[in-house]
Amino acid sequence: MRALNTAATGMQAQQLNVEVIANNIANMNTTGFKRQRAEFQDLLYQNVERMGVTSSDQGTIVPTGVQVGVGVKAGSVYRVTEQGGMTQTTNPYDIGISGEGYFIIQLPDGRDAYTRAGNFALSPDGQLVTEDGFVVAPGITVPQDAVGVSINRQGVVQAIMADGSAPQDVGALELARFVNPAGLEAIGDNSFVETPASGTANRGQPASVGYGYLQQGFLETSNVNAVTEISSLITAQRAYEMNSKVITTTDEMLRSASNLR
Repeated sequence: MRALNTAATGMQAQQLNVEVIANNIANMNTTGFKRQRAEFQDLLYQNVERMGVTSSDQGTIVPTGVQVGVGVKAGSVYRVTEQGGMTQTTNPYDIGISGEGYFIIQLPDGRDAYTRAGNFALSPDGQLVTEDGFVVAPGITVPQDAVGVSINRQGVVQAIMADGSAPQDVGALELARFVNPAGLEAIGDNSFVETPASGTANRGQPASVGYGYLQQGFLETSNVNAVTEISSLITAQRAYEMNSKVITTTDEMLRSASNLR
């Protein structure tokens, strides 16, 4: 009976759905996290009677035919890149992006990575780095005798000097945009790398056309909505139970057939 395999594909699909939802819930408090959504496709159909074929010598045509589906498969796990909320931290090295764009991070292997998590700090050399110590492009170095840092909406970084002199420009942060940000590959640690699906990075100045602006002393929170995720979890659980019920019912039907005398 086809129903056994069909229901099994449904259970596998809902298992993936629950795993995606579980990851979203686990990252509710992850800075800059973007929730994911599992999407599914129906499998090929078995044509018992194809629609459009002639059913008589007079040329009559079968209007609908008979097609039996054989289940479901995972189509993709889509990353929803909508803006998360902003929370104030008062830390001068916390930077939130309001709008489009990603911070550019220089990985130790020479590649560029991209992140929405702006919880930065200073290295022993005064460089602006991530919490893993990776340099934030294009490379901002704060003088050792600076007593503070100011970062405006356009990403210009100024060091406030101890001697009371005018703030000193030490560089400007850049943002990267992608034609298809959902095509970025997640590598963990709140970071992504570009892929052929995402397209190449387009670098630009914050607050310019098409790019978001920066907010010093703020961090972007996760865009996971707890109520939505719990509702989706309940729906996935019920779908899993219904597919398991189909397997149980099919098993009972097979048992009845095998007990015929």
